Amino acid sequence: MVATVLVGMLCVYALSFSIMFLLISRRLGADRMGMDAFAMGNLVLSVAYVLQLLEGPAGWGWMGVVNHSFTLCSLLAYAIGGARFFGRPAPLWRPLLALALGYAALQVLVYSVWGPVARYALLSATCVVFFAGMVVVLLGGLRTYARALRAEVVLFIVLISGICVLNAMKLAKLLSGGLAALDMDDRFQMVFYIYMCSLATIMSPSIVWLVLRRLTDTLRDMAARDPLTRLLNRRGLREALDARFRKPGTGARMLLLDIDHFKGINDRYGHHAGDAVLCAVADVLRGAARGGDLVCRMGGEEFAVVCMDADEASALRIAERLRAALQSAVVLRQPDGECLHCTATIGISGRFADQAALDRAMQDADAALYRGKNAGRNRVECGVEYA
Repeated sequence: MVATVLVGMLCVYALSFSIMFLLISRRLGADRMGMDAFAMGNLVLSVAYVLQLLEGPAGWGWMGVVNHSFTLCSLLAYAIGGARFFGRPAPLWRPLLALALGYAALQVLVYSVWGPVARYALLSATCVVFFAGMVVVLLGGLRTYARALRAEVVLFIVLISGICVLNAMKLAKLLSGGLAALDMDDRFQMVFYIYMCSLATIMSPSIVWLVLRRLTDTLRDMAARDPLTRLLNRRGLREALDARFRKPGTGARMLLLDIDHFKGINDRYGHHAGDAVLCAVADVLRGAARGGDLVCRMGGEEFAVVCMDADEASALRIAERLRAALQSAVVLRQPDGECLHCTATIGISGRFADQAALDRAMQDADAALYRGKNAGRNRVECGVEYA
């Protein structure tokens, strides 16, 4: 009786979150982060639970066949939702339909050859393989696509491992005790569905939390980056430096770069072409800067590259590399075949090692930049050294 009540609770719970996931997916617009697939998974699972309650004792019938097929389809929908959340497009309807029809046919075959126990054992074995596969994929994700969500992914791994173990135990009980292992009053069945209720209580809100975190991370990234070039803006630069300077002994030098005669480019080719030039310059700076350096658009045609742990000679070499790379790059290609090149003047600040010295470093680099402008442009000028 207790297990039956738990199954009914799972049905209501899955259906409620299916509606919630669907509403969230509609509010997200084009990038639904897999919420539509999660909604489908919960809907299919709730239908499977209803059929399980209506089916009665374990045996053979069309409700049982659909129930088992829908159970696996819900797992596939969750996997597709996870793939979509991590930016890997995956179709939904065709795989679900193919799995439902294919697994229904497989159940008929297994039942006709080995009997009803084999059909239930097949479901448990398939679930074990599926959940084990999910754990392996998530473990791999800790080093790749899910590094930023390590704590959440570890929680999912633990929860999924638990249901994998329980399905393995159910499989063993089926093979040793037959259909009696599926008695809803059996202690193992109560433990199984108590865990399922706990899993549903944690997993569905956790999915909502992941979406909220992704949205807040996106908003934070938008606030920290220039919308045109996608480089760090001033705010993003300060936040990134604040994180870098938490490590004792870390120092930096600022390379302040200004595109020479940029107003003339806008006047001759138009502001649309000017925006294209700014994006091209940003790409050149990304490619020429060192891996650990911070590239930023300060505003207008002014950019900055903050070189971490660089002495004066290293900063000078990097600045010369940036200047030469920009001078040789094609920053605008006209329809008539004309290729536009541009140059830049770069000012280098002294070494600074905390946020308090950043404004001084910017003033120092700016003064050096304008000395370079006055000396003829397309050159690198070093600022004064200070403690």
